[in-house]
Amino acid sequence: MSCLSPSQLQKFQEDGFLVLEGFFSADECAVMQQRIGKLVADMDVPVHCRIEFSTREEEQLRTKGDKDYFLSSGDKIRYFFEKDVFDEKGNFLVPPEKSINKIGHALHAYDPVFRSVTHSPKVQQPLFGGEVVPHQDSTFLHTEPLGRLLGLWIALENATLENGCLWFIPGSHTGGVSRRLVRTGDGSKPDVGFLGSEPVWDASLFVPTPARRGDLVLIHGEVVHKSEKNLSDRSRHAYTFHLMESLGTVWSSENWLQPSAELPFPPLYT
Repeated sequence: MSCLSPSQLQKFQEDGFLVLEGFFSADECAVMQQRIGKLVADMDVPVHCRIEFSTREEEQLRTKGDKDYFLSSGDKIRYFFEKDVFDEKGNFLVPPEKSINKIGHALHAYDPVFRSVTHSPKVQQPLFGGEVVPHQDSTFLHTEPLGRLLGLWIALENATLENGCLWFIPGSHTGGVSRRLVRTGDGSKPDVGFLGSEPVWDASLFVPTPARRGDLVLIHGEVVHKSEKNLSDRSRHAYTFHLMESLGTVWSSENWLQPSAELPFPPLYT
């Protein structure tokens, strides 16, 4: 990524997020969308692995489906679904292409289109290390020290107030992390649990951050953000991944995402 201007860098440091308008072209966004369409058309997820994705604590702890499908997905391309898209037998109630919440967590490593985007010279970092409820990315991807995680969120379609744009609490990245998702259980039966608790965030502090197709949103690992439910008839596709500053940074051994022989660290989380 070309260096931010001094004013952009100051804005990011003050707010914990920054929108870079028109960072990707419409053609680049279209290629990513077409690739996602092909992946979804070809997906074959066993019924027992059809997991509904959520950032709500109580829903994560009672995840429906095979938890190992999620916990072992750091070096694989796997599919996670919206709520209420399956019947009691795990059959789709909606068209499969309408059921996807996210595809993760190794698109950046194994899919040629997303690998090209992720490792593009445009996003190199010489600078600094359905509804999504309020959260901090470092809850799920913890580093020591804090402040070494950066999220890159690419709008593949316009993200508006109606279809679920991002909302942030400016400056909330300076208060530390309120809770962490960690691995629990023994090696033969891994599980996850939370340390700490999520505060009740004052809704009046959130500011909407609409983005147009091709915009790139930089997200500090500790800034509090969310997105509201899509109330429109238009989708809001995005590609997101996270970068960790490797120099002087320790990736927590308690994180759900751990290195593997196939995909060693430093990690990129997509």
